[in-house]
Amino acid sequence: MEDRDIVRLYLERSQEAILETEKKYGRYCHKIAFNVLGNDEDSEECVNDAYMRTWGSIPPNEPSSLASYIGKITRNLALDMYRRRNSLKRGNGEVTLLLDELAECVTGEDQYEKLQDSEEIIAAINSFLKSLPQTERGVFMRRYWKMEPIADIASKYGISVAKTTTMLYRLRNKLKNHLTKEGITL
Repeated sequence: MEDRDIVRLYLERSQEAILETEKKYGRYCHKIAFNVLGNDEDSEECVNDAYMRTWGSIPPNEPSSLASYIGKITRNLALDMYRRRNSLKRGNGEVTLLLDELAECVTGEDQYEKLQDSEEIIAAINSFLKSLPQTERGVFMRRYWKMEPIADIASKYGISVAKTTTMLYRLRNKLKNHLTKEGITL
């Protein structure tokens, strides 16, 4: 079923919308949640919460890309769950490392979270991503959107872990420079 048809089901308040969303995006959402949480049970809970949050937000929202919409909801719920689980101690997992990597581009994790939904920063990041060659854009998105481990990304693109790590480092520096050129002071 096409995204626009699934969104129409949400707008009509048909419970079939959730079933169709699960069929089409269940594995995608689970992968996003699992990359953050590293646990199947927590990931399933997060995905189910994402379905309910999507149900509650369409309408009034009418997303043009259901994959991006539910992916963002899933990712945010997974990050919230991760933070709750690790609120008493600084985690040492992949997510903490990933947030530390991105903190190089902004003044801190809190500042990053405040800005991630800002239209200005979204437009700047989108223009940055459009300027990248396809491989670099794919590596960046897999790491910072899907939160995939570096080894998995390297394997996907047939490059070494060291080359992937170096590429990500350079891309973060390019992003930082791009944001500065766009007048986004962090």
